[in-house]
Amino acid sequence: MSHILAITFEDENQGMSVLQSLQNLKGQELLKLDDAAVIVKDAEGKVNIKNLTESNVKGGAAIGGFLGLLIGGLLFPVAGIALGLAGGALVGKSLGNGVDKKFVKDVQNSLNPGNSAILFIVSQENVGVLINALEPYNGKIYQSSFDSEVEAEIRKSLK
Repeated sequence: MSHILAITFEDENQGMSVLQSLQNLKGQELLKLDDAAVIVKDAEGKVNIKNLTESNVKGGAAIGGFLGLLIGGLLFPVAGIALGLAGGALVGKSLGNGVDKKFVKDVQNSLNPGNSAILFIVSQENVGVLINALEPYNGKIYQSSFDSEVEAEIRKSLK
């Protein structure tokens, strides 16, 4: 079962640092990270969002473009690439469960200038790994779909 967790930080860098830690664990196959988004509100109040689903879409489009070229071959290379890009983007978009855009907007609006947040979807079976990964960070849980005992453990790790 997957759960969503949103954590806010009082600086601009911790959200991205947590994402990098989670991606490293995912790369080592220690954590099942379905999707993630990092929101940064800089000192001037400008908001930047990095969403992992977007990279899935881009990767899917690149793969689709290559496959389209192979399929279209010499007869219809431009059409093959276009069809491959469109199909690949759809496949890439379907790879992530997607963090709800309204939820991202709510978290974004709650941030003060100079703050960041991370929202991610992770599997329940990886809770111990997740708790250990979050220990170096000082954040506040904005919202969680974990049960109260697990959420309490996660809160303790963020202090």
